[in-house]
Amino acid sequence: MKLNLKNPLVFFDLETTGVDLVRDRIVEISILKVMPDGREESKTRRINPECPIPPESTAIHGISNEDVKDCPPFRAVAKSLAQWIEGCDLAGFNSTRFDVPMLVEEFLRAGVDIDLSRRKLIDVQTIFHKMEPRTLEAATRFYCDRTLENAHSAEADTRATYDVFKAQLDRYQGTLENDMAFLADFSRQSRNVDFAGRLVYDEYDNVIINFGKYRGHKALDVLRTDMGYYGWIMDADFTLNTKQEFTRLRMSLNNPETK
Repeated sequence: MKLNLKNPLVFFDLETTGVDLVRDRIVEISILKVMPDGREESKTRRINPECPIPPESTAIHGISNEDVKDCPPFRAVAKSLAQWIEGCDLAGFNSTRFDVPMLVEEFLRAGVDIDLSRRKLIDVQTIFHKMEPRTLEAATRFYCDRTLENAHSAEADTRATYDVFKAQLDRYQGTLENDMAFLADFSRQSRNVDFAGRLVYDEYDNVIINFGKYRGHKALDVLRTDMGYYGWIMDADFTLNTKQEFTRLRMSLNNPETK
């Protein structure tokens, strides 16, 4: 099925030093940009994480410290990468829980404040799990009737995600709309304020704290009554994006219209 696109849609996959959004770093990124007219452009780049790659991570994606020692750090490619995906919606496999938050963290560390608030974020894994709960390898077998070769290489996983996504639209034509806004909403698991999901919206669009002793409380109420909480957030081991959203909330307290 040809995708019904209003904006270019970027499929991407990351290989990293680990799964900690604060401590770990990208070692490879592969991007497949699909244009509204169906044209495709792809880029794959290895990144020097500027920290050791743990052996257990190398065992998964096959990328060693030696492989990336002469590669550029993310900060060297951040601006050009941000420009290349400017105006694009984003899609991936488990992307809303990991790849998008990790990518945003790397951009913020590089001093590039990329705004994804108006982008459609489509998670092909969420669509898959709602329809046929399994893994990317199983999704490739189920939807595309082939074996996923070179699983856990960014390029193979990116291409497989794109192929599975198109096959999902073909298979579920009576349920899924070929519309990126619909698919972004369908593949969303929660209404996150920050990409790590520490802050979420409730049904009335209030920002709610989603962790710790204030879980379920309105963030603005907590920031008003617990004067040390914001400072603790800023000093604690949260993602830069989470801290950024807490800062925006704190600054909004100076607005007379903020309830």
